[in-house]
Amino acid sequence: MKSMNYILSTIISLCFVLTMKAQSPYSLPALPYSYSALEPNIDSTTMWIHHTKHHQAYINNLNQALQGTEAGNLSLNDLMSQISKHSVAIRNNGGGHYNHSLFWTVLTPNKNTKPGKDLMEAILAQYTSLDSLKSLINKAASTRFGSGWAWLSVSADGKLLVSSTANQDNPLMDVVTEKGIPILGIDVWEHAYYLKYQNKRGDYLNAIWNVVNWDEVTRRYHEVIPKKKGKFDEWPEIKTFHKSMSETFHPSEEGNLTPVRSRSNELLQNAIALSKSKIPTQFNNKGVQSAVKKLVDGSKALDKLVKNKASDKAITQSLSKLHDTFHLIVEECSH
Repeated sequence: MKSMNYILSTIISLCFVLTMKAQSPYSLPALPYSYSALEPNIDSTTMWIHHTKHHQAYINNLNQALQGTEAGNLSLNDLMSQISKHSVAIRNNGGGHYNHSLFWTVLTPNKNTKPGKDLMEAILAQYTSLDSLKSLINKAASTRFGSGWAWLSVSADGKLLVSSTANQDNPLMDVVTEKGIPILGIDVWEHAYYLKYQNKRGDYLNAIWNVVNWDEVTRRYHEVIPKKKGKFDEWPEIKTFHKSMSETFHPSEEGNLTPVRSRSNELLQNAIALSKSKIPTQFNNKGVQSAVKKLVDGSKALDKLVKNKASDKAITQSLSKLHDTFHLIVEECSH
């Protein structure tokens, strides 16, 4: 009897947990760094309160507002895109959850991240410089009356878009004027900065660029705009050889021959793999075929010099010839 009661109790508890999960579809995402990781730009106390109190409150209120509604079956993105159909509570708290979930990922303790090549090209084409873009976003954030957000988004026509929204609205929502897919969001609610910066929102905005995660912003950009193909994306073997070539030749230009002395056989093996690979149709001509063969011969000669402990001058000359041969292939592929 005791065993049966235990089983029934376990089943009831399990059902309760599953019911609660069904009624509470959203949970607080973990930060990808510690609360103190962004100091001195954003202090640990602010990060802890912002994450565990403010963001958690939006999630709790959203889950409560969704109970008994069909909106609980929607993804967060779909919920945002048709937010006009739902209550103010779902709009405010759903926006709060979406916005903060994005915000944590576009911050990083890693120093000097930069926009990827395609994103930077788009920034330069529209805003002339990264500093100009930052200034426009700061202006959008600093002129947002009261609480809200500043955004960098990708619009429906594939262009970058700087905008701001009030409260917890965002460019995904069908109720905002300037619509797009956000790739960077900056929180300008006072709870995001007041403990450290008090009423100096401008100081907070200047500091936050020191911790913007451009790697993540670029990743989000490429979720919307597919990455442009490089010239040699369909010929991975030449990219592999180029990597070894760069990591040995460039140090040699500064008198450091340690990389080439330790990796000459790697260059040779990569050259052999290149010669055995299928040359993409657009590059397959006699000039490329001849240059690839010459590359193998040059790699063999270099490796032999290294194994025989030849002089620095002999190795430098051999490596330089190999570098020229590689660029001969690149030049032939450009014709």
